[in-house]
Amino acid sequence: MTRIPTSALILGLAGLLPFLYGALSVLVPSTAGLGFAWSPNHTGVALLQIYGIVILCFMAGVIWGFAARAEGREATLFYALSVVPAIFVFLTAFAQPRPSLIMLILGFMALLAIDASAARQGLAPGWWMRLRLMLTVVVVPCLAIGILA
Repeated sequence: MTRIPTSALILGLAGLLPFLYGALSVLVPSTAGLGFAWSPNHTGVALLQIYGIVILCFMAGVIWGFAARAEGREATLFYALSVVPAIFVFLTAFAQPRPSLIMLILGFMALLAIDASAARQGLAPGWWMRLRLMLTVVVVPCLAIGILA
């Protein structure tokens, strides 16, 4: 099993900060001051929704890279699987915040399953699923906290 590259680990963990801040500002509203300095959309449920949409689209794009390593029907399948989450997440932008967060949780879980399939087929690096699991285990509860707001 290969080690997660340091840069991927650090940047992946840094990418959790907006999720953690969004969840914290839901649980402890007095911490929302920093986000409100920019706009009301930079805190709480709005932050979780907006940032979740951005990151889910980003992660769906990674599947395109896995597809580029495949051939034939397998490549076609993974190209399609990279586009479907982006279209799905686009629809979440038009939903009310709570339904949107539920859809995002489902999207992150589905994307994790797609990543696992890519890893089983040798399209993802050996360390990929350890990083994805580590990050998803934080992202999903943060989004769930937003649902409870």
